[in-house]
Amino acid sequence: MSAAALGVAVAQFAPSADREGNLAAVEELVATAARRGARVVLLPEYASYFVDPFDASLAAHAEELDGPFTRRLRELAAAHEVVVVAGLLERAADAARVRNTVVAVDASGVVAAYRKLHLYDAFGQRESDWVEPGAIAAPETFEIDGIRFALMTCYDLRFPEVARVLADSGAHVILVAAEWVRGPLKEHHWHTLLHARAIENTLYVAAADHPPPLGVGASLIVDPTGTEVAGVGTATDVAVAWVDPAVVDRVRRVNPALALRRFRVAPRD
Repeated sequence: MSAAALGVAVAQFAPSADREGNLAAVEELVATAARRGARVVLLPEYASYFVDPFDASLAAHAEELDGPFTRRLRELAAAHEVVVVAGLLERAADAARVRNTVVAVDASGVVAAYRKLHLYDAFGQRESDWVEPGAIAAPETFEIDGIRFALMTCYDLRFPEVARVLADSGAHVILVAAEWVRGPLKEHHWHTLLHARAIENTLYVAAADHPPPLGVGASLIVDPTGTEVAGVGTATDVAVAWVDPAVVDRVRRVNPALALRRFRVAPRD
């Protein structure tokens, strides 16, 4: 590792309809990650509130971007000198729906906020019945000591152009907050797609999921060669790895695939 390497944690837990319980779990996980050397702590999608199946309580428990959940994350970030990244149910313009948002929060407040682009209308699910899709906009990123982090959410992982745009924004690390629903071959898809996004973009990918029985668990961090460098099984737990911009530079010298490509990504009308 170079002197520029920085600790990143994936923190796996099962959010529920108990908002205070969710915050208590987040507090414990962030404290554990900080003790283990993390400067960035990634938590799952829907970390502020979650029910299965979805119902009208989602909108009833949605918050503003600077609401109670985010303010508590700010306090945790300040207390532990970390950036906390977590899924938030954000209020939407449509009162019947919510925004599926991932916020990155440091001691100063929200430094990046990403609204999920591709909603989970697949495998028999209809996320769009309850969630408003995010608008296509510039990538949401933040930097620590020259390392750029970019945000992504769950089903977006199946769309390689999303990660490619983030790579083009200068990201060294993509942070994926997820609730990757269990099912036939779903854990295989999860592992394959996370590794593929890292390999094809020659960057780090860190992903935090819900554990079973609803999620697949297997929160992990993959390096730019596609090697899994840290991970969690099926428990509520934290895994930490050190991301190093020198590793990204070295891999891109050996495999300059981003520089050699002949296509760019453009938004679809």
